Amino acid sequence: MPHRKAEVQWQIPFHDLDPMEVVWHGNYARYFEYARTALLQSFDYDYPQMRESGYAWPVIDLAVRYVRPLVYQQRIVIRATLMEWEHRLKINYEIRDAQSGERLTRGHTVQVAVKLPQMSMCFVSPAILFDKLGVPVPCDAA
Repeated sequence: MPHRKAEVQWQIPFHDLDPMEVVWHGNYARYFEYARTALLQSFDYDYPQMRESGYAWPVIDLAVRYVRPLVYQQRIVIRATLMEWEHRLKINYEIRDAQSGERLTRGHTVQVAVKLPQMSMCFVSPAILFDKLGVPVPCDAA
């Protein structure tokens, strides 16, 4: 299966800047979330559908590589690419300048399935995820 991707565009608002007049580093996680939500919606497994299916998918790892700073009113494109899904969701991110296409930031998140309401972590992604992605369900899927 080719990697699924989604992109969103965003313009940097004033309130996202730090005293150095660049985007505060903590806002990058929120920018990744915009693209991650679009990606999850593209295969109908956004957070409400996750909850309805009996699973939560908390982020357990976040990495960001800052290449160039983001500045006020800059238009950016945020891309999320699903890289792994068998045992966890690993999503890679790339932020590019919308006008020049220059890469400004890259990163990734890792999420794991947690069975609700028990809050027990799953070591294999649940069958519902494979169904939503349209890929065969492995024998050991929950």
